[in-house]
Amino acid sequence: MKNEVTQESLQVVKDFFGALGGDKEELLALVAEDIEWIIPGEDWPLAGTHRGHAGLADLLQKASDEVETTYPKPPEFVAQGERVFVIGVATGKIKATNKMFKDDWVFDITVRNGKLMIIREYIDTQALARASEMPASTKP
Repeated sequence: MKNEVTQESLQVVKDFFGALGGDKEELLALVAEDIEWIIPGEDWPLAGTHRGHAGLADLLQKASDEVETTYPKPPEFVAQGERVFVIGVATGKIKATNKMFKDDWVFDITVRNGKLMIIREYIDTQALARASEMPASTKP
């Protein structure tokens, strides 16, 4: 039974990552109505706790508007029961500042009843905040 839960959780998370950047309806079908996505940090556009389908949709739109991101290699998935850890690296730039970043990250995802319930990101908040900093305005 536990192995079945692990395999189901793993597949749902892989499907979610596959749907990112694609069909919004497919993506929302994989997450619970009351999903909670927690992105730590301050001083960069995506930080905060995003709740529910509306919060998720807003986060994904903001990410598309604010950040250009590439993933130089596929992430690693590690699953046990309802929890799936996704380990990867992202590179990209913050559009508003045109500053580049490299972000080593881990997502800690809880899956229940075939839906993503909680996503906790562990990311390089300093690199992202630094890339989001606007230059100090110079006054005459």
